[in-house]
Amino acid sequence: MTRHLQRELDEDAAQPLSLDGGSERRWRAELELWFAPAGGQTRLLRRRHSGPLMVQRPFHPESDGTCHVYLLHPPGGVAGGDSLELTFHLAEGARVVLTTPGATKFYRSVAGKGSQRSVIDVEAGAVCEYLPQEAIMFDGASADVGTCVTIAETGTYVGWDFTCLGRPAARERFRSGGITQRVEIRRNGKPIWIERFCLPGDSPLQGAAFALAGHPVFGTMVYAGPLRDGLAELARRAAGDMAGCLFSASQLDDVVVCRYLGPHAEQGKILFARVWDALRTALQSKPASAPRIWAT
Repeated sequence: MTRHLQRELDEDAAQPLSLDGGSERRWRAELELWFAPAGGQTRLLRRRHSGPLMVQRPFHPESDGTCHVYLLHPPGGVAGGDSLELTFHLAEGARVVLTTPGATKFYRSVAGKGSQRSVIDVEAGAVCEYLPQEAIMFDGASADVGTCVTIAETGTYVGWDFTCLGRPAARERFRSGGITQRVEIRRNGKPIWIERFCLPGDSPLQGAAFALAGHPVFGTMVYAGPLRDGLAELARRAAGDMAGCLFSASQLDDVVVCRYLGPHAEQGKILFARVWDALRTALQSKPASAPRIWAT
């Protein structure tokens, strides 16, 4: 993944920072997927899409029939006025891993916000693992990113996100624009995790020791499912030590939350993948199965 990410950043360095313009350049894209167990595997039984959002053929690399799906956005970037809407329905007992083949880029905007919203419904006994690649915020980007998850009593959700401020490979920092992020997880209609984050491009929080401390990348991983004592310590042991970054893990009443703050999204993904493996092994009695696309 390191070579893949570096190639993307190098290619982006040669691109114009703003792709805004006439309305013909703005995309409104929607993708809705329905999953359910069938024939010993979780199947993608139905899909609906409009605009440039689609999926590749699902894979079933795990012995329990877990369905791996790659979410594709061929334009690769989000400009001002663009809107991406993703909706996933997991029927009772379905098991799904969702990821993306590459980073999502939010370009400099002069004509409104670019937005991405993910809505996930997890029924009883179902497991949704939503593990997209990072979002790269170009200098001047105006981005609104939200994830809303509804879980039944015995459902499980694991999700992470990484945000890259600017393009360090091009010596670009995030000095203008703004980011709004919101994650909301509800179980049986009751909120168990709600977090909202707003960061203007010129915010002193980027350099403050008590906030981002000058690091260009931050990430959050949330596990919401069956709990037992000691999961935060398990996560910390699994992540281990890695120079040049900060990692934390906390166990609350209904969720386990991990944080990364450091110089590279690749580094954060390595740490979170270790935690994913440890939690899967402890709570689902199977190791993590990394999507093959991560190795390209």
